[in-house]
Amino acid sequence: MELQLNRMDYLQVGVTSQKTMKLLPTSGRRATQKVVIGDQDGIVTCFGIKKSEAVPVFKTLPGQKISRLELGGALGTVQEKVFVAAGSEVRGFTKRGKQFLSFETNLTESIKAMHISGSDLFLCASYIYNHYCDCKDQHYYLSGDKISDVICLPVEKLERITPILACQDRVLRALQGSELLYEVEVPGAPSVLTLNDGNGGESGEEILYGTSDGKIGLIQITKNLPVPKWEIFNEKKRGGVLCIDNFDILGDGVKDLLIGRDDGSVEVYGYDSANEPVLCFEHALTESITSIQGGCVGKDGYDEIVLATYSGWVTGLTTEPVYKEAGPGEDIKISQEMQNKIASLRSELEQLQFKVLQERERYQQSSQSSTAVSAVPVFSVNDKFTLNRDDASYSLILEVQMAIDNVLIQSDVPVDLLDVDKNSAIVSFSICDTETNGNFLLATYRCQANTTWMELKLRSIEGQYGTLQAYITPRIQPKACQIRQYQIKPLSLHQRTHVIDESRYTTKIKDIKLCCF
Repeated sequence: MELQLNRMDYLQVGVTSQKTMKLLPTSGRRATQKVVIGDQDGIVTCFGIKKSEAVPVFKTLPGQKISRLELGGALGTVQEKVFVAAGSEVRGFTKRGKQFLSFETNLTESIKAMHISGSDLFLCASYIYNHYCDCKDQHYYLSGDKISDVICLPVEKLERITPILACQDRVLRALQGSELLYEVEVPGAPSVLTLNDGNGGESGEEILYGTSDGKIGLIQITKNLPVPKWEIFNEKKRGGVLCIDNFDILGDGVKDLLIGRDDGSVEVYGYDSANEPVLCFEHALTESITSIQGGCVGKDGYDEIVLATYSGWVTGLTTEPVYKEAGPGEDIKISQEMQNKIASLRSELEQLQFKVLQERERYQQSSQSSTAVSAVPVFSVNDKFTLNRDDASYSLILEVQMAIDNVLIQSDVPVDLLDVDKNSAIVSFSICDTETNGNFLLATYRCQANTTWMELKLRSIEGQYGTLQAYITPRIQPKACQIRQYQIKPLSLHQRTHVIDESRYTTKIKDIKLCCF
């Protein structure tokens, strides 16, 4: 079935983290839903769409950066309560915005991952997992590597609590209480987990996972051992998976697989007769997709895929026809509603342009006075430095909430920069004086207008270690720059393995002859 979706931009909030946007459930199958989203300014925003305009339901005051947002409620009831994790605190809100919970955990660092099932709260910091029941500490586990995400098999279906941790050492860890039940090796570092079909499938034990190198898989977590179902390898070299959801966007009665990646790719997979995923639709945005949900937001009766991007845009890919093609000699008639919206947007744009001119003049006047204090602008940078095992290279992904002006790359260890098809920036190299300042590489990437996301690839020399630095300068006034450092280690092209293939390192000696002299 061919799927056609049209893009609609609804609202922009602050910079968002992974898995911080949800759609509130409704009683009707195709009734419009409210969107709730949390940003790194600590603000929780809930809104709906009425006559193509975003109508706010509630909005909280700024606070600590929101790292996760989940929906919860009593088991067997509608999951419409909003829970957010900010710092080491978990707050709960009703669908109308009234706060009913403020739980300060005993974690010494910020919460990185969260899952809620009834009165059970599962939280993870970098290496620590905690299980709370009615805000009372129940279980604790210290992971061997960083935890990316956590989920729990449906308690109401299995009548047992089985949390699953996604860890950076390419392992899913199934827990029982405070003990490790078993480990499951996956083909990449898992970055996100979700229940298959929203409820774990027919058995209630099926987990979907996405990896940081772009692979997707389905695995069944039984009491005794894992049962792999299928895997999708990243043959097109797309970005890492940041979010997964299940929703019947094709309208065939079977929930489809929705995927959002860190390079802006959106994918929809249907299922064939053998229950194997088949790619049905793909769309590309210019920034990473931090959250993805299927539902009905823009208009009654039209399903859509709702996306949250890194810079805070809430965007819908809807089945509603947005435009009409005119035949020969036929004029396209724009509805009065659309004309009013266009006029409103033009008026808003003129007001914003006038306000920008006023603020720019005010800043220039204040900077010329003797008592002027120059403020350094603050901006957020999202970066990822990962090893690509297929071609033995490193991928450096940089994303800024505003347009990037230029990026300077400096390294005190020999590295080679490789060509990237997605990168449209112009690169220039500077001569390095290795003996004087120890630089082996100085390269400048000048970005085109409105570039907020870019990828660099480089290859290091095994055994030589040092530091790679990126100086990121966005298009803002006054000029400001952020420096990010990345360690290139001695065994830079090595990757951890969980099973040693002895046939690669040993040879069988069939005949041994002793010779006497």
